[in-house]
Amino acid sequence: MKKIAIFVLLGFIIFIGFRLFLPAPEITNTNPTGENIICFGDSLTYGTGATKKGMDYPSQLSRMISMPVINAGVQGDTTASALERLEDDVLSRSPRIVLITLGGNDLKNRVSRETTFDNLRTIIKSIQDMGALVIVAGIDIPFWGRGFGNAYEELCDELGAVLIPNIFEGIMGKRKLMSDPIHPNDAGYAIFAQKFYEKMKPYL
Repeated sequence: MKKIAIFVLLGFIIFIGFRLFLPAPEITNTNPTGENIICFGDSLTYGTGATKKGMDYPSQLSRMISMPVINAGVQGDTTASALERLEDDVLSRSPRIVLITLGGNDLKNRVSRETTFDNLRTIIKSIQDMGALVIVAGIDIPFWGRGFGNAYEELCDELGAVLIPNIFEGIMGKRKLMSDPIHPNDAGYAIFAQKFYEKMKPYL
């Protein structure tokens, strides 16, 4: 038993060391072409839970950077429905930087992880092929997340998209930041905007 425990411990140490010293994945389109910053996603982009127009995260982000930001969020959107409107709402609008919140409704609706991330892969790759930088907000919910958190990380590493590992970190479960169990309020969306700003700042 002691030998097994030692081997397990050594394996864990090697894994952690590998992760710590592994070079960061190369980001695709660090000098993006195109003209527009587009927020593409579900109710988290649309702004469900915000008290009034202008308090959704794309609007708050626009004020932070003093630049126009297009809100292409649709309530209830899944990766499949987002893929159907990708051409009209993103690709045809000269994207430069695209911020994505997708996958939460797939998780809620029990869509398989494979289907969800195949759709998301197609979405990200199609945007990158236009010369745009992609920033993805991941969702990592303990005990209920069905491995989505790791899947976001693996996909963004594969495609060179910028990742916010868990957009809800520090927000979900805090009544002062949430309008309901799923959607932030104005203050929560301000944190969303700040997180996206920090990730996109080097590429503005």
